[in-house]
Amino acid sequence: MKRFPQFITFVSMFFMGFLALNYCVFSGMVFLLGLPQNRFFYVLMFVAAASYPAATLLERMVSNNLTRCFYTAASAWMGISFYLLCFLVIYGILSFFVKIPHEAAGILIGILTSALSIYSIVNSLFLDIKEIEIPLNGLKRDLRIVQLSDIHIGSIRNSGYMERIVAEVKNLKPDLVVITGDLVDGSAKLHRHTFKAINDLDAPVFFVTGNHDFYEGKDEIFRVLSDTDLKVLTNEIVECSGIQIIGVDYSFRADHLEKILKKLNINKKKPSILLYHIPRGLKVSNQAGINLQLSGHTHNGQIFPFNFLVKMFFPYIKGLYEYETEFLKTYMYVSPGTGTWGPPMRLGSRCEITLINLKS
Repeated sequence: MKRFPQFITFVSMFFMGFLALNYCVFSGMVFLLGLPQNRFFYVLMFVAAASYPAATLLERMVSNNLTRCFYTAASAWMGISFYLLCFLVIYGILSFFVKIPHEAAGILIGILTSALSIYSIVNSLFLDIKEIEIPLNGLKRDLRIVQLSDIHIGSIRNSGYMERIVAEVKNLKPDLVVITGDLVDGSAKLHRHTFKAINDLDAPVFFVTGNHDFYEGKDEIFRVLSDTDLKVLTNEIVECSGIQIIGVDYSFRADHLEKILKKLNINKKKPSILLYHIPRGLKVSNQAGINLQLSGHTHNGQIFPFNFLVKMFFPYIKGLYEYETEFLKTYMYVSPGTGTWGPPMRLGSRCEITLINLKS
C-alpha cells in the first residue's frame, strides 16, 4: 500500500502529458480532414487520453480477460498516437516546401499510421534468437549461456509468453540461463503459476532485479517466484560451472554498482560474469576484475526513433562492447529485451533471446 500514492502520482502525471499529445493529434487530424471540433471531439479526445491510465488502474484492482483486452488496446493506442504525431510533424515541415491538399494528407497519414502500427505489433510477436561468441580467460570448458532480459510479464505478456520463451530456450540446450532484470511489468497482479514454466528448464537459472521489479517490490517478486527453481541474486556471488556469477540488484543511484562490487570478494583469478540491469559501469566492472557484464534495460529504443533518445542516456544501447586495460579485457552485452513495455510494438528492434557461446 505504501507504493499506491506513488503509483497514483505517476498515473496522474502521465495522463496530463498524454492528454496534451492527444490534443495535438486529434486537432491535427480534425483540421486536415475538415471535421468539426465540437463537443464530441473533446469527449473522444479525453477518453483516448484517459484510456491507458484507466486501464492501468483497472488491471491493478480487477484483472480479467476483459480488462486485459482493454489494457492491450490502450497500450497500442500510445504507439499509434505517437506515429500519428510524427507524421503530422513531418507533414507540417513538408508543407513549407510542397503544397499538399489537407484532406489527401489526412487520409495518407491515416493509411501510413495504420500500416506502420500493424507492422510494429506483428514484429513484436517474433522472438529473435541471437547467437554470439565471447572468449573468457580461465574458463575450463566451453559453455552455452542464454540471456533473457526485460520480459515484462504482466497484462499483455503472461504465462503463455513465459511458456513460449522456455520452449525456445530448451531447444538451445544451454548450460546456464540468466535473466537481467524486468522479469515483471508491474501492470497487473502477479500469480505464482505464471512463472512455473521456469521449472521446465534443464539448466540453472539466475535473476537480478530491474527497475520494474523494483517498482513492484522485492517481497512481491520473491513471493511469486518462490515456487520456481530460479535463484534471485541480491548483491552476491555464486559459483556455477566454474564461473563466478555476480548479481547486483537495481538501484537508481549512479554509484550503486561501484559500491557493491567493492564490498564483494571477487576472485580475479577465476572467470566471472556480472548480471546488472542497467548498461553502465563497464570501466567499473573492468577495475573489479570482471570478464563479462550482461545488461538490458534499453529495449534498443523499442520504437524508432526512440533509439536516438535512449542512446543519449545509455551509450551502450545494444550489442557487444568491450573495455580493455593492460591487465584485463572486459566485455559487455546489452540485450534489446525479450518482451516489450508500454505499446506492444517494435519498430527498428526485435524481441531477443541471446545465446552466448563462451569459449575457453
